[in-house]
Amino acid sequence: MPALAQTSLRIAEGEFVALVGPSGCGKSTILRLASGLVQPTSGVVVVGGREVAARALRVGMAFQNPTMLPWLTIERNIMLPLKIVEPFRSRYRQEKNGAFRDRAHALLAQVGLKGFAGKFPWQLSGGMLQRANLCRALIHEPRLLLLDEPFGALDQFTREELWAIMQELWLAHRPTVLLVTHDLREAGFLGSRICVMSARPGRIIDDAAVEFARPRSIAMTFEPDFVALNQRLRELIVDARAAPAVAENV
Repeated sequence: MPALAQTSLRIAEGEFVALVGPSGCGKSTILRLASGLVQPTSGVVVVGGREVAARALRVGMAFQNPTMLPWLTIERNIMLPLKIVEPFRSRYRQEKNGAFRDRAHALLAQVGLKGFAGKFPWQLSGGMLQRANLCRALIHEPRLLLLDEPFGALDQFTREELWAIMQELWLAHRPTVLLVTHDLREAGFLGSRICVMSARPGRIIDDAAVEFARPRSIAMTFEPDFVALNQRLRELIVDARAAPAVAENV
């Protein structure tokens, strides 16, 4: 079954792009293509000026399930990418109890988890684990951060709190971000652009900048201009679900 129709998506360095669309339209497939986890049946995926297969740049990923290793402390879970990814891997033994640990503790402090480095995953709530998950995705200084519904399993209040934390992290570190979400408020709060996809096989049917100034607040999401953005996105997705499928695949 083709996941994507012929489609093209260009993201500039430092942008925060949100992908929205009907369930099953290929949003997560685009993330997997960008990360190199799957290969396109035709066409080319270029990241950082080179095809993905060349592994041209560091990528960070965070999913709906934090997938922390239960036998490791939060500190050690966060430091896992440093143990795997060069140039950090070759220095891990020498710096795991020094500079690398300091880096993990600094990120934990940024997301409100100061003092939790020595805890184990089962000792943290779902929201706290997702904060730690963001730290793990950022610790190796990725140029591209891929987020696949990282806040979808959380309650509304925790989700909104993590939107603010994600915004702060992005403003501080400025990675290029591609976010998949079903939450239109989340897309508008976090995104500098929002791309709407058609029903499967998916393609980009709308690509528009989000003009609201940063830093953005939760209160802003209830203002008329933001509500109008949500309504426009919702109408596009409703129409996309009703439209006939496109047969051409990629």
